[in-house]
Amino acid sequence: MPVYTAEALILRTYKLGESDRIVVFLTRDRGKKRGVARGARRPRSRYSGALEPMTRAGVAYYERELRDLVRINYVEPVASPLSAIGSIDASAAGFGHVGYFAELIDEWAQEAHADERLYRLGSAMVDALAAGAPIDRLARYFEYWLMRLQGVYPSVSACPACGQPLEAGAMMPPREELFVCRRCAPSGAGTELSPEALRFLRASSRTAPERVDGLTLDMRAGRELETAHRRLLLAHLDKELKSVRVLREMGR
Repeated sequence: MPVYTAEALILRTYKLGESDRIVVFLTRDRGKKRGVARGARRPRSRYSGALEPMTRAGVAYYERELRDLVRINYVEPVASPLSAIGSIDASAAGFGHVGYFAELIDEWAQEAHADERLYRLGSAMVDALAAGAPIDRLARYFEYWLMRLQGVYPSVSACPACGQPLEAGAMMPPREELFVCRRCAPSGAGTELSPEALRFLRASSRTAPERVDGLTLDMRAGRELETAHRRLLLAHLDKELKSVRVLREMGR
C-alpha cells in the first residue's frame, strides 16, 4: 500500500464513529482527497489543532486502489488563519469567512484531479487572512478569482450584447449570468454594478491577494458585488452553501 506525502489545505471534517474523523483536504499535486484520521476526536489526539478549515499542512496518507477513503498517517500544520485570532479582521466575521472559503474550494475541487491554480489561490487566502487583510474585500476578491479560474466569471470589460465598454456601470439581468451595459439591460430589473464595483474587479485581475488591502471598495460597491457573486455561485453550484447561511445570520 503506497504512502504519499503532500502539501495540502484542510477543507472540512466529519465525525466518524466515536473517536475518528473523515478529513477532506486539497493537495497541490493530486487533487482533493478524503481520508480517515484515527483517534482525531480523542481529547489528547495528535491531530489537535491540525484539522481546522483552511489550515495549510504537510499530510502523509496511505491509498489503496478502488478505495474512496485514504488512511491519514499524520498532519503537520504549517499555517492557519485561525491561529492568528488577533490578525483576522473582525474575528467573528473572519472565522465565518474561513469556513466559507473552505466550503467554496471543496465545492469546486474535483476528486483526485490536480488543480494547482486552485490550490495556490486557497493557499494565498491563508496567508492573506493571517496577515489581517480586510475580510470584505478579500471575500469579493476570492469569489472573483475562484469563478475566473473555473472559466465561469462574466466579462467585466465589454457588454456581450452591443460590444460597448462597461465604463458607466453594468446590470446583471434576472436569470442570466452575465453583465450588460445599462442601455442593453431590461428596464429596472436585475442586479446593478456601479463603476466602482467594476473598477475593483479589474484591479483584482492584476493584484496579488496579499495586496488586496490596497484596493478600493466602498460599502455600496461591496454589497453590489456580494449580491452578484451570490447569484453567480447559486447558478453554477445549483445550491446555497451552508456557510452563506451562516454569514447571513451573522450579518443580522
